[in-house]
Amino acid sequence: MSELTMRVWRGDPEGGAFTDYPMPAVEGEVVLDVIHRIQAGPAPDLACRWNCKAGKCGSCSAEINGVPRLMCMTRMDELPTEEPVVVAPMRTFPVIRDLVTDVSFNYEVARRIPPFTPGPPPPGGYRMKQQDVERGQEFRKCIECFMCQDVCHVIRDHEENKTAFAGPRFFIRLMELDSHPLDEEDRREFTRHDAGLGYCNITKCCTEVCPEHIRITDNGIIPMKERVIDTAYDPVVWLGRKIVRRGARRPASTAGTAGEQPAAEESATA
Repeated sequence: MSELTMRVWRGDPEGGAFTDYPMPAVEGEVVLDVIHRIQAGPAPDLACRWNCKAGKCGSCSAEINGVPRLMCMTRMDELPTEEPVVVAPMRTFPVIRDLVTDVSFNYEVARRIPPFTPGPPPPGGYRMKQQDVERGQEFRKCIECFMCQDVCHVIRDHEENKTAFAGPRFFIRLMELDSHPLDEEDRREFTRHDAGLGYCNITKCCTEVCPEHIRITDNGIIPMKERVIDTAYDPVVWLGRKIVRRGARRPASTAGTAGEQPAAEESATA
């Protein structure tokens, strides 16, 4: 029986190193199977996160030979085994232990996003056409593996941006909400200022690693950029906002009813 070498990162927040585990090759296995055999044999204290083993929970994300992938969906016979197969935790997020990372940053971002806000139901209840359902269906396939967040260089290489940049996973969440025909919340200013959409330079690395093949950049981020830019820089929209704001300020600076003197004039003539 042939052998392969798994080079697995072992460590904690204080540091760590790669450890080689020679293992017998078994036909039909995925990377997660080999990790489980390592846990059952030479390294019972090896920590990894997994749940469904069907590519639908997103729990077992890791960097395999330098590429973010799901361990449960990466077949060993697709990897070159002449050299060690390197399994490392996602580099963007803090390590808790071994292959387990702290992805709580993503849940903090999720809490900031304005939720789905439908209007009051019309007579007969809410109704949607199938084409309206399909418009956001692609984005609802996200399994929150956070591999798109892992490869995004705005998050990975610039720690200071984590508080100002939501990342690709949440741009498609915002696009999903904004494309819903029953939603009435306007999130364009939030997307521009709070989510930091302008930081994204559409390199499409997030799309390349998505295990659900969501076209994050083409169908999510670019349309969102177009919507935000139209709102912020379209001269007609800009003029309309100025008119609305001026009209909203006027009652506060003039008399409340006809025939009454403004308060400033009353005090001046008193």
